[in-house]
Amino acid sequence: MKSKYIKLLGSILLDVVGVIPFFFPGLGEMVDVVWAPLSAYLIIKIYNNKVSKYTAVIGFIEEALPFTDFVPTFTITWVLSLWLERNN
Repeated sequence: MKSKYIKLLGSILLDVVGVIPFFFPGLGEMVDVVWAPLSAYLIIKIYNNKVSKYTAVIGFIEEALPFTDFVPTFTITWVLSLWLERNN
């Protein structure tokens, strides 16, 4: 039970990291070139389930597109993974 809340805290922190460059005009989009594939990789490694493969693709697209950095992809993956775990 404790590990799922640690994953939630980590997910929130990673979502915050993904939003920080958004506050620096010009720099944000350059950082997204690196953060988009890194965030997709981290989602798959942290959650390692069927949901993570889909949300990693969505997260990559979300980070690569301009002005969409506010979507909390890691936290959404946490919620969907928890829901999937409870239904199986």
